[in-house]
Amino acid sequence: MATSITLQQLQYFLSAVQRGSLSAAAEANFIAQPSLSDQIRRLEQHLGVALFVRTNRKLILTDAARLLLPYAERAVLAVDQAAAAVDPVRRLTGGTIAFGTFSSAHHLFHADLVTSFRALHPLVRVRLLGMNSVQVADGVRNGDLEAGIVALPVDDRGLDVSAVVWVAEAVYLSGTRSRVRTPLTIHDVADADLVLPEVHWGDMDPTRRQLLAMAQNAGVAVRPVVEVESPAVALELARRGVGDTLISLPLAHALGATKALHWASLDPPLFETFAFVTRRNARVSPATEVLIRLVRQLLSQLPSAAQSPVR
Repeated sequence: MATSITLQQLQYFLSAVQRGSLSAAAEANFIAQPSLSDQIRRLEQHLGVALFVRTNRKLILTDAARLLLPYAERAVLAVDQAAAAVDPVRRLTGGTIAFGTFSSAHHLFHADLVTSFRALHPLVRVRLLGMNSVQVADGVRNGDLEAGIVALPVDDRGLDVSAVVWVAEAVYLSGTRSRVRTPLTIHDVADADLVLPEVHWGDMDPTRRQLLAMAQNAGVAVRPVVEVESPAVALELARRGVGDTLISLPLAHALGATKALHWASLDPPLFETFAFVTRRNARVSPATEVLIRLVRQLLSQLPSAAQSPVR
């Protein structure tokens, strides 16, 4: 006996039982009677039994139909309950959103993002994780995160990567003005005492990867004298004269570093590009759609290099 019974067939069967005729059931389901009758016949074929005795006046249930009836009712009810169970997520009246951001995003927009989202949807719980972009991509890929925003490039296996949504220039910062009077070449960077963040990820970090590629193309090596995890610590060490550093300009502004340090662009400039990542071909939840929209808005409000204070 075939077992490919569909929910639609059970729904049509119940409708016919409740209304006493196929024509009334078809009208209630807004379909043509031949289409509904065909689905009932398919159900009977799957089960190998007749469900109705068809008369001119009404349908008469067979013994098989009476046995099937409570199971069909429970199956349809279970589906309705399953749909109702996800209503809080669909309607943004409950559930939890898990979203990842590049590691320094908490300095730039985390507080504003959560405040704005909670004002719109106070019943949705938020898990906002700031990590290296490599970790964010891995978290989205393995399902721990629904989506995230990362610095490019990242390993995009199993991921959909959006078009670039934000660009930030990474600049050279120093406590000594004479070192940054003109844009610095990669040779200048290679010769400097550098303090670089993201020690855990090193050359796997997207910005470090770009810097490494520039150095390799020029035939030089960039070897920091100090590596730390936090950009804030790197900037503080630059302020104390331990070494110079490379940080995105919006982040340096957010941390107040451009008030104490001097900065210059690289020649050619080094730009960090950012994009959203989701699992490949996955549909994100309504809450994540809202969060992504808010991140776009907040990033568009961050100061650009053209709006930067004097170096």
